[in-house]
Amino acid sequence: MPVYVYRHLEEAPACAHSPEFRWEQPIRDFPIGKCPWCGARVERVTGAPAVKDRKFNCELRDMGFTKLVRVDDGVFENVTRRDGESKYYDRRRPETCPVLEKTVKD
Repeated sequence: MPVYVYRHLEEAPACAHSPEFRWEQPIRDFPIGKCPWCGARVERVTGAPAVKDRKFNCELRDMGFTKLVRVDDGVFENVTRRDGESKYYDRRRPETCPVLEKTVKD
């Protein structure tokens, strides 16, 4: 679900969320017109929405994925490594290849 940035249009001294705050809402919803905490008028700041549902490396690993991040030419860091796997995968050294038998299931 996207997270939008809203800005107070008027001074809201009682609101701890002045001058801007983030608000999570579905894309199809209309922008909110009042601050949910103090009731002051607000406007949505134009820009790309931030998406909150990102997967962490440990979640990717638990879902059976392998994530390699390029470090150098032909060298990758295995950020989702499991027990017995090398931290780095070097294409010139086949023994450093991630063990796919541990993740691929029928």
